[in-house]
Amino acid sequence: MPIDNDNIDTVLRRVAEDIGDARALTVDQEGRWRGPPPTDPAAYHPGEDADEQAPFRVLISCLISLRTKDEVTGPATERLFKLADTPRAMAGLPAGTIAETIYPAGFYNQKGETIRRVSRRLVEDYGGRVPDTVEELVKLKGVGRKTANLVVTVGHGKPGICVDTHVHRIFNRWGYVATRNPDQTEKALREKLPRRWWIPVNSMLVVFGRERCQPVSPHCSSCPLVGDCPRLGVEHSR
Repeated sequence: MPIDNDNIDTVLRRVAEDIGDARALTVDQEGRWRGPPPTDPAAYHPGEDADEQAPFRVLISCLISLRTKDEVTGPATERLFKLADTPRAMAGLPAGTIAETIYPAGFYNQKGETIRRVSRRLVEDYGGRVPDTVEELVKLKGVGRKTANLVVTVGHGKPGICVDTHVHRIFNRWGYVATRNPDQTEKALREKLPRRWWIPVNSMLVVFGRERCQPVSPHCSSCPLVGDCPRLGVEHSR
């Protein structure tokens, strides 16, 4: 049987316990954090004492992380923020300097141009502040819905759902949604998933998807959801 709202809380709690993510259990019923801010494993980690520039740090780290390994994204973001840690300061850097600083991130030259352009837009159109809604963030060229949701949730700590390939795949494998792409999955989850899970579900399922519920040959035999997961679309497992 597909997983639905009768057991989704139990399922996600088991996932959180399986990956050792106690932070996922510190969200209230309205989706507000009651503990340290969440972090996506693929994004820059602003830390528990993140300042008002945390949204900008998350935004820039997401732009750097595209087609770039986690171990490259974090250090590249650190180097860049030593040169400029505000939109105004970043907009003042030459695109070439930004590119050289984030190297060897993938497409570093293109990203240098994008980061400078986005920073200038923030200064010119938003007074140097990062918008806190998905609708405004996606107006920035180069910012998609995944990045926008990460900025809203991780940077601003507001309810939102970030859907990447792991979230899209796993919720469809569970039968909780039946969608064709991440954007459709985000819409379906906004209509169905309890708000308390909106923020933590991305970081949880990214780890769960990498370590246990892989795209091919997932580790079903040792999964905490064995017996509950319908394993839709799974042909071979371990």
